[in-house]
Amino acid sequence: MNVSIIETTGLGDRSYLITEGDVAVVVDPQRDIDRVLDLARDHDVRITHVLETHIHNDYVTGGLELAHVTGAEYVVPAGDDVAYQRRAIHDGDVIDAGPIQLQAVHTPGHTHHHVSYVLHDENGAAVGVFTGGSMLHGTTGRTDLLGDEHTHDLTHAQFHSVHRLADELPDDAEVYPTHGFGSFCSATPGSGDTSTIAEQRTNNPALTQDEQTYVDQLIAGLSAYPAYYAHMGVINSQGPAPVNLSTPTPVYPEELRRRIDAGEWVVDLRHRTAFAAGHLEGTVAFELSMSFVTYLGWLYTWGAPLTLIGDDHDQIASAQRELVRIGVDNVTGSAVGDVSRFANGTPLRSYRVSDFGDLAAALAVHDELTVLDVRQQGEYDGGHVTGSINIPLHELALRTEEVPAGEVWVHCGSGYRASIAASMLDRPDRTIVLVDDMFSNAGDRGLTAEGPA
Repeated sequence: MNVSIIETTGLGDRSYLITEGDVAVVVDPQRDIDRVLDLARDHDVRITHVLETHIHNDYVTGGLELAHVTGAEYVVPAGDDVAYQRRAIHDGDVIDAGPIQLQAVHTPGHTHHHVSYVLHDENGAAVGVFTGGSMLHGTTGRTDLLGDEHTHDLTHAQFHSVHRLADELPDDAEVYPTHGFGSFCSATPGSGDTSTIAEQRTNNPALTQDEQTYVDQLIAGLSAYPAYYAHMGVINSQGPAPVNLSTPTPVYPEELRRRIDAGEWVVDLRHRTAFAAGHLEGTVAFELSMSFVTYLGWLYTWGAPLTLIGDDHDQIASAQRELVRIGVDNVTGSAVGDVSRFANGTPLRSYRVSDFGDLAAALAVHDELTVLDVRQQGEYDGGHVTGSINIPLHELALRTEEVPAGEVWVHCGSGYRASIAASMLDRPDRTIVLVDDMFSNAGDRGLTAEGPA
């Protein structure tokens, strides 16, 4: 029996293809199902079952479409109110896929009706468990996505769910979570690429702490999560539309300027330093990287038309694929190539890119500049540049007027969030400097203070 991992690094998630002989079962597929179909074709297998561990909050599922395309049975936890036909799976139910046998285990915590699937070999021994947002590698799924009124009870439930898996499964059973590889669905960052039940007994907080300590620490450590999560459960319960990855319509200079002037979302995908060197006034910088879709989805006005600017068509296609995974389908156009071609004679805007060494030198000369830290408050409270102000990136659009005019140095933990913020703040009465540097270097330059300001 083989378990193939389908990574979605931009969202920090995994899907799985289980194969044996000519049969395959899929667990928690993402919306762009062509990746799953290609992998199944490579293995020369037919997909008979598509399983969901829960109604997802951080991406749009491809499960419904994949089941339609392949004729597979679609399995979704019982208790979830969905608007489509599926097999409602209960605790203890068995998915019989011939040589592949899985048993559902109710593991509430991440959601009320969450299930895990225990994989058995031909002798009936448990060899693995697909844990979704329950037991992750060195952590657990967050428990606050259904609302504050549910968090306390779900956190206690998560503790007992992880204990149930540890109690019922053998030490050598492999743990295959969906979240925990960078997803905000994880309560804390996951650890390790692979794991077993035995390893989780030694490093998972739900198994190494008493129940109340686990509950208190998990809830205290929960930070903000992307705003687009509010839409994912609704889409996944109603039944997502089939994915559309057709090439966006080319946009020419006059129309591009009209869209910018109208306040539409025009997103520049180029590297942050290329954007800083020259960009169209009114565009925002979301460098196409592993963080792209999370932060664009977080700040994006849901349902608004979106125009993409990129170096080439491949960059546009990659961004579009990332966006459809979170249900951002309204990409209405694209512009590729040298950005100056779209300026229509208007000078490009630019700003300086620097590092914490230069910031230390600038502060030594004068103290009239503003240092803006766009990390989350918990990061800021753990240590920050002395005298800096903190406006988390996801709050910046509503708090822009709190940023003074004049010289503003913008930083985050690595430069990515700061690059987005810099593009949002760039206007004639400010001199923006992007600090494209690791925050650890601020301490090396003697810039940081510990604890709250």
